[in-house]
Parts: sequence; C-alpha cells; structure tokens
Amino acid sequence: MKMRRELYIDGKWLRPIKGGTCPVINPATEEVIGAIAAATEEDVDIAVKAARRAFDRDGWPKLSGSQRATYLRAIADGIRARQAEIARLEVLDNGKPFPEADWDIADAAGCFDFYAGLAEQLDHHPEETIPLADDRFTSKAVREPIGVAGAIIPWNYPLLMAAWKVAPALAAGCTVVLKPAELTSLTALELAAIADEVGLPAGVLNIVTGAGSVAGQAIIDHKGVDKLAFTGSGPVGSRIMAAAARDIKRVSLELGGKSPFVVFDDADIEEAVEWIMFGIFWNQGQVCSATSRVLVHEAIYERLLGRLVDETNKIKIGNGLDEGVLLGPLVSKRQYEQVTAAIEAARQAGATVVCGGTRPEGFDRGYYLRPTILTDVPLNSDAWVEEIFGPVVCIRPFKTEEEAVELANESRFGLAAAVMSNDEVRAERVAAAFRAGIVWINCSQPTFTEAPWGGYKESGIGRELGRWGLDNYLETKQITKYVGKSSWGWYIKQEAAE
Repeated sequence: MKMRRELYIDGKWLRPIKGGTCPVINPATEEVIGAIAAATEEDVDIAVKAARRAFDRDGWPKLSGSQRATYLRAIADGIRARQAEIARLEVLDNGKPFPEADWDIADAAGCFDFYAGLAEQLDHHPEETIPLADDRFTSKAVREPIGVAGAIIPWNYPLLMAAWKVAPALAAGCTVVLKPAELTSLTALELAAIADEVGLPAGVLNIVTGAGSVAGQAIIDHKGVDKLAFTGSGPVGSRIMAAAARDIKRVSLELGGKSPFVVFDDADIEEAVEWIMFGIFWNQGQVCSATSRVLVHEAIYERLLGRLVDETNKIKIGNGLDEGVLLGPLVSKRQYEQVTAAIEAARQAGATVVCGGTRPEGFDRGYYLRPTILTDVPLNSDAWVEEIFGPVVCIRPFKTEEEAVELANESRFGLAAAVMSNDEVRAERVAAAFRAGIVWINCSQPTFTEAPWGGYKESGIGRELGRWGLDNYLETKQITKYVGKSSWGWYIKQEAAE
C-alpha cells in the first residue's frame, strides 16, 4: 500500500504551506519508514474554512440522514475491502500485533455502519412534541448538528479512534477537521483516501497531520470550530477545556484512567488470570481503560498470582507482523522510556517486580518491554495512583468486600472497573458501588459500538459510542408556536367585535 504523505483538505491532497514533515518510525525496528506532512496554523485555517463552507453553504447538514448514511456505509465498505492492508499499515505505524490491528479495523468499519443506521433514524424521529399546560401554544424539540467539529485523537487505536469521532459527527450532519496523533497518522490518511474514493463532498472531512502543539492547538484555538472532541491524557484535556471556555465551544473529553479489577475468592482462577491479562496486556497496556490495579481476595491471592506469573511469562513478544505474537513493542522511544522509568520508580518506592520489567532477551532494537507484574505497591505511590500506559499491572490482596470497593474507588479517575465473582448478587452490588463510567462483570475490556463509553471524575466529560456518541454532535432547539384563537392583548387591547 502506498504511504500517503500529504494533508487532505477540501477534497484535495495538499502539501503543507510551510513544507514541514514528521518522520514515521516503525516501533518494532526503530527505522524511519517514511514521512508525513506537518501542518501549521495556516493549513488548519484552510481546513476549518473548508469545513465551515461545507456546513454553512454547501449543504451537508441539509442532506437527509439517509443520504448521509449512504456515504457512511460506503466508507465502511471501503475499509473492509482493504482491511488486511490497512491493518498491516497500523502494525507498522503503531506496533500492535496484527490480529489486534485487524480486529480494530473491522471495528472501525462497523462503527461507520452503526452510525449510518442512527443517521437514518434521524429522518424517522426528526422532532419531539412537548406537552404544554397552556393549550394556546404548541412546542417541539428538534435536534440539529452543532457545526464544525475539531477532533483530536490518540495513537493507541489510530483508525478506530478516528471512526469513533468521524462517524457520529458525519451522521449528525457536522463537518470535521481531524488531527490524528503525530506518531500514528497513516491509517487516518487512508480513511481520507476512502472518503475521497466514495465521493464524500469536499470539505466534509478534512485531515491535518502534524504535532499536537502546533496543528492540534490551531484547531483548539480556531474560532470557526464549534465543537472539540478529544481523546488523550488528562493534562492535555484540561488545557483543551480551558481553551474552549474562551469561545464557549462544546467539548467532549475521553481522558485517562487507573481502572481497578476486583477478584473474589469464588471466582475461577484460570478465568480470572485470562481476563486480568486481557485487561492489561492487550495493545501493550496502552489502553485508557486498562484494568491496571488488580485486587484479589486473600484466600486465593497466592495461587492466582502464581498462575498469573506463569502465564505472563509465556506471552510471545515480537514484531506485530510475526505469527503468534501477542505483545508488540511500545509505540515510541518516549513511551518506552516513560514506562520503564515508572517501573524503576515503583521499585524505589518499595514495590516488588515479580515478573518482567526489562527488555526481553534477543531484542536489541525496537521498543520492547516484558509484561510486568508489581506487588507490594504502596497505595500512595505513583505506580498505584498514576496511569502508566504500558504492560504493567499492580496486584494486591484484600480481606473484605468493603475494603475492595474502597480501594477501587480511591482514585481521581473513574473510567472503568471490573469485578469477578460467581455470586451474581455480589457482582451486581459491587458493580453498582464502583464510581466509574464503564463496568465489566466477569470480564475486562470488551467494547461495543452500541454501548456508551466515557468516565466519571477526571476521566472525562460526555460519552462516545451508541446513541450517546451521536448526541455529542447535536444541539437541541425548542420551537414554540402560538395557536391561540384570540389576540395576546398584553399591550395592545383589541376592541371586541361589534
């Protein structure tokens, strides 16, 4: 597959005005495999104006939901037609194992299909009649697209995160300026190519690549943007929220997490080990919802820990394109250094590294790290409190349900949480007690396009996916009509008819 290098603005492939580029580095080999355009404020301005024109003048929001759905389904079909190629590009760019990338790309296509269906529903339910106490009036609520959406996405699920924002925005009738992560822009550019191939009208989707501090900031600050949708770190989300306040831009933020996983003594140990591993080692632990704090009842703690160490040591590490690999490299040198520094800081704080924590043997190049299990982690240490965003899990025993729930909720984050128990009543009770936006029972990490995604506390604002994701891009308008038979007559008194 040809690697695309230019910006996609107003239905055209353009070189950035200042000619800047960003290197594309394969995290498995540390080799530079290409370069992409680095947009600046000038390029973003052109993109926003194109999106503004497509919204205000060229009629994208005036199309019926069914008409927009036709484009969304065509994009979904275009993704599926090249699924293996796009997945391979994702591996080269991000490092994740190919089966994971293939799953992600299929999910991205499904996301466009799902929102095509919701776009059609907008035609069937365009308004809601509001019952009023005063029969001299009628009132209705209608939903309309917000306008131009600026979407900024992270590097851990490059195409999937693009789909989570672009699909509902287009379904709602918004136009979009998308800024993919500097580290992983290749598949977002393929999305642009597919949109172009299916004839999406010019300006409806614009994709500008480059540094977050430059291109991303330009989107955040642009007065032509009505809505900001961001997935990424808490500190950046906080800055975006503050910047958006200047123009009262609509904002949805999906931020970090430090999610707990509570395992009770009646849980099946083998099943628990499987879900603990899936909850932290999938995508190299570079998952905002990763269940990285595991609390295990003391009655099974030692047995479960022993099995977890055994199975973790069996995980095949390597290039994501190699057969059987289940753990690829971290996404970048910076991320590798941050995660290894976090492990060393945990050691210094008193934690025990019972598994992993080092570069695997035989891997002199690439950002590889053995999956890591930490015990004896102090509750006030960064390893227990802060998001590491790597294949690192902290595990500790607990005595009572009350203690487990208290420890689980003792976090400024509230994105996700999980509980395992064969006692259905207890599992439901604990799930209800968690202060988190996403809760799993007897599993960890399954994500469905139909269900809401988002967190409590510092884990974000708003929800993505499902009908909630569409609502992110819609405004509600009240239209009230006076239908009374007589004049209102407050100021002007009409004479009664002779």
